[in-house]
Amino acid sequence: MSRLQQLQQMLQDEPNDSFLNYALALEYAKENDLSQAISIIEKIVERDENYLGAYYQLGKLYEQQNLSEKAISTYHKGITIAKAQNNKKAQGELNEALWMLED
Repeated sequence: MSRLQQLQQMLQDEPNDSFLNYALALEYAKENDLSQAISIIEKIVERDENYLGAYYQLGKLYEQQNLSEKAISTYHKGITIAKAQNNKKAQGELNEALWMLED
């Protein structure tokens, strides 16, 4: 059974688990199914806007799809949440991603 199949199976019991959905999105991204990965992460942030790790990955996926404005907006939202959570590491990573994109 592939990792993708394992995650899908686990999600049958916990369909709204943010971590499992995030892991599933990363597996789709590894398989270069970026639209599916984006869709999953967008749903995560709709349900759980404080799931901070999603913003960096979603921004990167938008960048890969040449959706720069969406990536910038996503990074800004993630930075705001990182500040609210006092998560300096995530804030720094998001700021760097934003800086690299805007450069």
